[in-house]
Amino acid sequence: MDRLPDIRVGSRVRVTQQVPRLSGSMGTSVEGVVLRVGQQKTGSWYAHSKDKKLWIDRVELRKDDGELAYVNLDRYSHVDVLEDAGAA
Repeated sequence: MDRLPDIRVGSRVRVTQQVPRLSGSMGTSVEGVVLRVGQQKTGSWYAHSKDKKLWIDRVELRKDDGELAYVNLDRYSHVDVLEDAGAA
């Protein structure tokens, strides 16, 4: 994933992620309301990056049961906006 998807806080989304394997791919999905979206640095060191840290795209969701889900986005992630925050 080259850039963060165009989603807003308050939107309801479904994030689908796939893990490539030798015999096909394994996928999982999570749905919820976006609480936060953006880049966050990890604890990993990376020489040619801002603050010499590895930065990842991350979405924080509140699922229907109240559970918080932190989803790291990569090139195998797909975000579907189910309900836009500005559509209300």
